[in-house]
Amino acid sequence: MKAIIVIGDGMADRPISELGGKTPLQVARKPSIDKLPRLGISGIMDPISPGIPAGSDTSHLAILGYDPYKYYQGRGAFEALGAGLEVGLGDISFRGNFATVDNDLVVTDRRAGRIGNSDADELAKSLDGIRLDDFPDVQVVFKHTVEHRCAIILKGPRLSRMVSDSDPEGERQKIHVVKNLDQSSEALRTSSIINELTKRFHQILENHPVNTRRRVAGLPPANAILFRGAGTVPKATPITETYNIKALVIAAGALYKGVCRAVGMDTIEVKGATGTYETDTVAKARAAVESLSKYDYILVHVKGTDNAAHDGNFKQKIAMIEKIDALIDYLLKNVDLSETFIAITADHTTSCDWKEHMGDPVPISITGPEIRVDSVERFSEVDCAQGGLGRIRGINITPILMDLIGKSKKFGE
Repeated sequence: MKAIIVIGDGMADRPISELGGKTPLQVARKPSIDKLPRLGISGIMDPISPGIPAGSDTSHLAILGYDPYKYYQGRGAFEALGAGLEVGLGDISFRGNFATVDNDLVVTDRRAGRIGNSDADELAKSLDGIRLDDFPDVQVVFKHTVEHRCAIILKGPRLSRMVSDSDPEGERQKIHVVKNLDQSSEALRTSSIINELTKRFHQILENHPVNTRRRVAGLPPANAILFRGAGTVPKATPITETYNIKALVIAAGALYKGVCRAVGMDTIEVKGATGTYETDTVAKARAAVESLSKYDYILVHVKGTDNAAHDGNFKQKIAMIEKIDALIDYLLKNVDLSETFIAITADHTTSCDWKEHMGDPVPISITGPEIRVDSVERFSEVDCAQGGLGRIRGINITPILMDLIGKSKKFGE
């Protein structure tokens, strides 16, 4: 028995007035997605717990069976792992944004116009490996991941993840001065390093040839780096050992690959998988089918639904849901449902109106052999709430799937 779980990032939403009080999932044309509840069992899921807006990092930890309140040690290490970087004990990692700032370091665009990969790759090369005069024993590792996103690792003695972000999380605000979050000398030292790096990165990027070209083309320069989510790798028993399985993630974003790598899952690169609106969802489905002979548990992640909601673009979100439908259609036509379970859910609700993650539950459906089929006929936040799974937490999903494929261990005698 095998299991595939498809996660539409931020796919769930709240009712939108322009859609007649319906959600994008209720409006989208998704015949293949809607087959899953008709063939299986459905419910709604609180990624963390009711009313708690989940980050993509904590929600994926939970979905894979790891209590984020116990295992979460900051997002940065996941970004670094997902970017293919090696994160050692004592290393402090950050997720970063290429951003646009004015002469006073006031942020005018937190994503530098969602800078393209080629420009960001070239800029990243100029930042990787720089040294600070005041901290010569600290090595800086910098790698671009997708669009405006990047991963940064500090390697050296006496570092701490207990530092604040430099990202103001909004435009027309100055880059924040990073502060120590506890009174340790390590936290104070790390905050000083980040503040110095912020200045140094800006000096390098401000007059970089890439940004000169961008200004001439009328594009916002990527002339600053915003530091976010200082973290270390969590100490967790790999999922492969817990359930005696081989597990794989198919995703473009570094964060999602990083969370999965941190718990022992393999990653592969799929041509056309971009983490953007242009991503080839069918290529991801094809890769999942081709990998079933080697893996017991496969997580397939699609990012664009979340991007659209953060952009406040419900039409684009509907279009991305319909691209996920093409992914599910390929799976249904190419997977043997007598020996494979397919689940679909979201990692959190992202509101197109609020442009943020919300604490609302998300729908989930599971189909496969010997499933107790309930009466739900469409996949949406409202329909799935009537299903036989009831209301579960994110941390319940992987144990449910592992039990279905015969990998669970009995509790007690």
